[in-house]
Amino acid sequence: MTDRSFNGNRNGNRGNRRVNQVQNLPDEDWDRVWIGADIATMTAGAEPYGSIKGAALAVKGERIAWIGAAAAARDRAAARGVPVQEVDGLWMTPGLIDCHTHLIFGGNRVAEFEQRLCGVSYEDIARGGGGIQSTVRATREATHESMLTSAAARARRLMSEGVTTIEVKSGYGLELATEKRMLDVARDLADELPLSIKTTYLGLHALPPEFRADRGRFVDQVCGPWLESLAAAGLVDAVDAFCENIAFTLAETEQFLCAAESLGLPAHVHAGQLSDMGGAELAARHGALSADHLEYVSRDGAAALAAAGTMAVLLPGAYYTLRQKQPPPVALLREAGVPIAVATDCNPGTSPCTSILLALNMACTLFGLTPEEALSGATRQAARALGLRDEAGTLEVGKRADFALWQIDRPAELCYGLGANPCVGVVHGGKMRPS
Repeated sequence: MTDRSFNGNRNGNRGNRRVNQVQNLPDEDWDRVWIGADIATMTAGAEPYGSIKGAALAVKGERIAWIGAAAAARDRAAARGVPVQEVDGLWMTPGLIDCHTHLIFGGNRVAEFEQRLCGVSYEDIARGGGGIQSTVRATREATHESMLTSAAARARRLMSEGVTTIEVKSGYGLELATEKRMLDVARDLADELPLSIKTTYLGLHALPPEFRADRGRFVDQVCGPWLESLAAAGLVDAVDAFCENIAFTLAETEQFLCAAESLGLPAHVHAGQLSDMGGAELAARHGALSADHLEYVSRDGAAALAAAGTMAVLLPGAYYTLRQKQPPPVALLREAGVPIAVATDCNPGTSPCTSILLALNMACTLFGLTPEEALSGATRQAARALGLRDEAGTLEVGKRADFALWQIDRPAELCYGLGANPCVGVVHGGKMRPS
């Protein structure tokens, strides 16, 4: 986004529009102010999408300093010589957050895509040495540089759609050296791109072939010296485990979550993707940030998630790619009061998706979310799923100045277009990204 005036004027005369939120003008000068947008703050309230019509947002450093009426902002900017970005005719939202990805890996699994189209199941492919194991082999062979290059390309595609924060999991190494290399790449990705990255050590993803005869020792290594080493190196923001009948048991997952708790690390759990093993209840019992997938979850599981404040992260890309028949019970999650986030699940096997906007559309069309629920799921709720509730996900004074500008008539349009990308500008940490 260059320092230019955006003149859409598609929304007509703004004279009759009112500002629903006005913040007190701070004493300090602003670094820059964006004036004239309709702002979807995504804060909870009476107005859909937390909308403020014909408004302005000012930034100081990396933070939002003020939100309010365009006229007041224009007067102050003129008096203080503050640079102004004219954005009349555009919508502004928080920067989107992709809270569940496997962005870093070697190779691809297009051959398995062909197999599934010929009727071979995901479980059969996995049990035959394909699936995650094929990506493990390719990732172990990949260099740091090659993984950084390929992950950066995927990240840029997400960034082009207004994404400012991405969660990145390891889990395709299944040995300490490769897991560390993946997490190092994730840290380097955050240094190379104007993007916030949260790293997750997916220690229990699949059983590597070298531990096939000693499963317990692998779990002990993951929960002990490997986790301790990666955490000590500052590479782990959270942990994750694939709790499923083709992956790891409740007891094994619990061992890992307990080890993470002892180090003060929060957790996510892949739960209920293919069956209900009680993964949701386990995630809730350990106060996990999120339980992800949840095509299969019981009423008791949903109630446990709600009581614990554990997010449900829905991943429609995997549901679509695997041609699953049972969607997550959204009505049950709503009834129980479980907050719902939405993510791409970008990975080479079951969701080769680098479009958060497509994920929002799928969440609406396949799972029955409303557009407001879906957009909240990639902003406010996604921030909660990453433990960033006080930092990102809504446009509020004091939060990091991450936001996107859109050439749209209404926010629901972000969930509507198939293959469309109406993003015309992104600000991350108060700085405009280059076009």
